Amino acid sequence: MKLVQAQKIDSVEDYQLVEAPRPTPSDEDVLIRVKMCGMGYVDALVALGGYQVKPPVPFTPGQEIAGVVEAVGAQVRSVKIGDRVMANCFGGGLADYVAVPHPMVTAIPDQLADAQAAGFRVNYLTALHGLRDRAQIQAGEHLLIFGAAGGVGSAAIQVGKLLGAHVIAVASTEEKRAFALHLGADAVLDTKEDSWRDRLKHICGGKGVDVIFDPVSGPLFELAFRSLNWGGRHLVVGFAGGPIPKLPINLSLMKGASLVGVDVRQFLLYQNAQAMRHLDELLAWVAAGEMRPPSGREFALDDFADAMRFALSGSGLAKSVIRVSD
Repeated sequence: MKLVQAQKIDSVEDYQLVEAPRPTPSDEDVLIRVKMCGMGYVDALVALGGYQVKPPVPFTPGQEIAGVVEAVGAQVRSVKIGDRVMANCFGGGLADYVAVPHPMVTAIPDQLADAQAAGFRVNYLTALHGLRDRAQIQAGEHLLIFGAAGGVGSAAIQVGKLLGAHVIAVASTEEKRAFALHLGADAVLDTKEDSWRDRLKHICGGKGVDVIFDPVSGPLFELAFRSLNWGGRHLVVGFAGGPIPKLPINLSLMKGASLVGVDVRQFLLYQNAQAMRHLDELLAWVAAGEMRPPSGREFALDDFADAMRFALSGSGLAKSVIRVSD
């Protein structure tokens, strides 16, 4: 079978398309013939060793896939051969076949295309876990979303609206802001620092925001925290903005506000049963037509390097995908 692999992970150029034996599933694994593999910012960051958890080498990128069940281990009852499924794992997705532990595998509802499913599990679980469990967001609260046109940001728009929030989407270009409005955002805001807080306050009717969903943590980080209402919650989801920002700790005291981390990887690890309940709820919204996840730009497997560079650029809409097979 074909797979993308690197013996060292210093640059995109370290990765090559190579041949390798098909994996054999263990008793608790599902062997999946991969059709689509998601390639977002975090996926590319992991592949280059820039994530807080370093991958082992040799390494195959790809943490989120959609495909068809090829074989199941003796203990697997949740899916069967021939089922359309989506799955997530810490690498391995850019391959013709991948074996995944069965708790990480979920059947794809008919309402989701493969390209949508390959970017669904991680992003939408992150959004629901962050907004419901970590922020305890309430209907009617003002929700500010950074990186709103990206994979996890666009998920947060849709989940936030279904939870009853008033969504303000922050994005750097007119195209991205239009995309956020199309997804259901109530208002949009650019990323120009000059008068940014004043413009946000105007959108909020002279007040601040209650919850911030922040996968960027960029130059506007402190300005955003200063814009929280009393009792506000700032969710730290990621650091796509580059250098990790610092915050004067007295601001938390003065606003009675919280800085809250959101890590879906550890949520799946330590609270898997709750995560699966969240996933069932998300898929029920999809099945009912209440949520229509967007799909991003599609790349061919031979163009995996271009897909990784594109993901790192932050210029895409939603989560890009790589077509591994038809």
